Amino acid sequence: MALFDLPREQLHRYRSASAEPDDFDAFWSATLTEARQHDLDARFEPVDTGLATVRVYDATFAGFGGHPVKGWLTLPAEVAEPVPLVVEFVGYGGGRGLPHEHLLWASTGRAHFVMDTRGQGSGWGGGGGTPDPVGAAPAYPGFMTRGIDAPENHYYRRVFTDAVRAVEAARTHPLTDASRTAVIGESQGGGISIAVGGLVPDLLAVAPDVPFLCDFPRAVTLTDSGPYREIGLFLRTHRGRTEEALRTLSYFDGVHFAARGRAPALFSTALEDQTCPPSTVFAAFNAWAHEEKSIEVYDFNGHEGGGPYQAAAKLRWLRPRM
Repeated sequence: MALFDLPREQLHRYRSASAEPDDFDAFWSATLTEARQHDLDARFEPVDTGLATVRVYDATFAGFGGHPVKGWLTLPAEVAEPVPLVVEFVGYGGGRGLPHEHLLWASTGRAHFVMDTRGQGSGWGGGGGTPDPVGAAPAYPGFMTRGIDAPENHYYRRVFTDAVRAVEAARTHPLTDASRTAVIGESQGGGISIAVGGLVPDLLAVAPDVPFLCDFPRAVTLTDSGPYREIGLFLRTHRGRTEEALRTLSYFDGVHFAARGRAPALFSTALEDQTCPPSTVFAAFNAWAHEEKSIEVYDFNGHEGGGPYQAAAKLRWLRPRM
């Protein structure tokens, strides 16, 4: 695929036309306050994985609505004192997978918590095990239009709330250092990490790779690739509901969370990425509020982005920070 988006010099100046709701902060404050009415009930059960260099815990905590959400907590095997914490969110359709799929960050001497994504975990990898018990109005197959009738009903209200609670849960373990927490993720996981970066005020670092869920007004008209295409296909049937749909999605747009980002950030994007077009990634990057931010750009890659090269970049970037 040849380059299809804005020229690189324009990407660095691009600003999203996504309209921030007047009650954006109030909406998310009320959502998280409601979630915190439920006991976090964070539990960590040791798992015998046959792995010698790490300790693995099957984690459960109460997310949105008090619903149980799963995760894996992986620690270096010999750790005796609290260590820095990396919380990771996964890509669209994936779940927490199996413990041996997540060995990189514990190998650096850090604690690693990977959150299962409610209702997903059946598209790739080792699967997931967290249901989404909340119903919704008619939607196009996938997750993008579930509850698109109103922000209170939308699927990502539940997921982003789960993600904030995942950070809170991981921080309760006695061997994690809550004061040294970073959040990371790729694609959907990158979009979730941007949301968490705007909702959790005391993170040390945020590292979203080829993030999804950014700049909805541009994304839904620029690419015909999924998952953004789910929105267009819904609106193809539900004619005349574009304004309503974009208003709902504006409460979950990474651009608006980025404007509240209070930690250093390392983004990445790829110029041939039709799943998460580079202009949508730059929309969030350019809006990121913290002055310490950088972005890795991969000229001839698609949605795989930097892959192992970006993992190495994150290792270098995080080393002096935590």
